[in-house]
Amino acid sequence: MSGRSGHGGPWRGGPWRGGPWGWAAREPGGGLPWRSTALITAFVLVGSGFAARNQPDRLALDTLGRVLLLLGAAPLLLRHRRPVPVVFGVAVVTLGYLAAGYAYGPVFVLVAVACFAAVVHGHRRAAWWALGLLWAGHLVLAHWLYRYLPPDGDGAASWGQEIPVAGFVVAILAASELVRVRREQWARERAERAAAERRRADEERLRMARELHDVLAHSLSVINVQAGVGLALLDSDPGQARTALTTIKAASKEALGEVRQVLDTLRAPGDAPRAPAPGLDRLPELVDQAAAAGLTVRTETEGRRRRLPPGTELAAFRIVQEALTNVVRHSGSRTALVVLGYGSAALDLRIDDEGPATGDDAGGSGNGLAGMRERAAALGGTIEAGTRPDGGFRVHAVLPVRPQEPSARPGETPARAEEPPVRREGPGPRNAEPPAARPEESS
Repeated sequence: MSGRSGHGGPWRGGPWRGGPWGWAAREPGGGLPWRSTALITAFVLVGSGFAARNQPDRLALDTLGRVLLLLGAAPLLLRHRRPVPVVFGVAVVTLGYLAAGYAYGPVFVLVAVACFAAVVHGHRRAAWWALGLLWAGHLVLAHWLYRYLPPDGDGAASWGQEIPVAGFVVAILAASELVRVRREQWARERAERAAAERRRADEERLRMARELHDVLAHSLSVINVQAGVGLALLDSDPGQARTALTTIKAASKEALGEVRQVLDTLRAPGDAPRAPAPGLDRLPELVDQAAAAGLTVRTETEGRRRRLPPGTELAAFRIVQEALTNVVRHSGSRTALVVLGYGSAALDLRIDDEGPATGDDAGGSGNGLAGMRERAAALGGTIEAGTRPDGGFRVHAVLPVRPQEPSARPGETPARAEEPPVRREGPGPRNAEPPAARPEESS
């Protein structure tokens, strides 16, 4: 049988072992792939020598054969930068090598590597055309031009051997396409992970900003009011001035503690906060602080009180805190009503004051209402804020609650899941110096 008919053809396992997978990656640092190209060249030269010994009907590997193999391997240095010229150049040199009568075998590794590089770099059609031209050229050599080419006395190849040759071509293309698809998937996954990390970082920064805004706006509002009271009464009523200064000290200490807790999470990422996040169990503290600022707050509970998820508890606490801060800063009313409505699927919050707005510049940042909306939206809830028909102002929030087992925050005593219906009223003491307040402008 003719040498073209079977000895050491490209479909044999030896010269194809390992495939092109290991040769697709770039060299470290993004330079030319010297090391991988050198390994491929050495493998092809040595392997072609052994293949020639096993194919006595083909020419032995001489100097010209080795030069042709080197000419086919050299362009692989540029396979990542110029994949289209490389794949066509390697295909032409390989066809010349076969036309010269040398042995089949490892020479096809050069074609496979060049084709692989072209496909994974997005030049699929160039790879297909190069392989198609190589196959067509092989058909012409093996079935029509064999009588004019070395080795002497060579016969026509069997048409049956073209089936494994076609299988070899398809295998190269399939492997190349598979790796191309996988690389695209990995690139998309990396981009999605990076986008998710940026999104999480943005959300965390926004959460920190909301926490700091709510803590500082509320505490500084109380401090501002009490400082004004202390200055006004410093000479006429030193006792009341001392009380105002005591309130300032307590409010500033609490604010510093909460700010420190927020900052601790920045210094130790991934660690749990050392203190539990505030919840509705600290509502009496807000009432007392508002009372120290001259605001009488009544609280009412509708429905069955129960422990809510920590995120809902925190959002509800901050919304009430911000709403009361706005009353202190922007409203002429000295009273406010906080209603907690515990429904089966949602917590209904309502904070009302009698108004009217003072119109004074309270020095706020204007982010208070936006922060309340963001907190509600993060839980899938809604919030409405606006003037009532009677001239007062209302903040109304609905926070969905997913059922959960009652659990306590770290360091707290677990609360009962449900308590009997309660309706509580708790007016706080009033201060003789009412400040400005109105939630239309947020703090």
